[in-house]
Amino acid sequence: MGSFFPALFTLLPVFLANTAIILATVAAMEGIAWLAHKHVMHGFGWGWHASHHAPRSGWFEANDLYALVFAALAIVMIALGTSGRWPLQWIGAGMTLYGALYFVAHDGLVHQRWPWRHVPRSGYLKRLYQAHRLHHAVQGREGCVSFGFLWAPSPTRLRAQLQAAQARRRNRPPTGGNAPPA
Repeated sequence: MGSFFPALFTLLPVFLANTAIILATVAAMEGIAWLAHKHVMHGFGWGWHASHHAPRSGWFEANDLYALVFAALAIVMIALGTSGRWPLQWIGAGMTLYGALYFVAHDGLVHQRWPWRHVPRSGYLKRLYQAHRLHHAVQGREGCVSFGFLWAPSPTRLRAQLQAAQARRRNRPPTGGNAPPA
């Protein structure tokens, strides 16, 4: 028992550092996911992501391949970290935690890919639900709002952004050779 407490205080800074790395990775993943969603999934990766913006038939959609890509990256990070490359295993753990939170909030709560249904009526989960529903309010990949998964802007702000995007599309000159010079 006498050596337990000194060992505990020796390990505590390492535990706190690893926990901080996990939490920082979860926060960073929201930014990375936002960028990937906006520029990859709604850009050159639309081929996979389009299935997510269409009515789903069955349990899986092509968009689920993105989860496999991110899971593979997390597994590689954990494997490299456990082979001695600190702090990669803790970054991989943070990526895994983010993926679990994403699965619960996005696939479960928002898209209700679980056998039970729950629509939040108040609080942050309602805001998250509304923000992602507003993301899907647009047909296709252009003009969408709210590309994050766990951080949700105000639905009022998102509605204003959608209205502004619709107004820009209405005022856009027709594409083709007969448009007047700018």
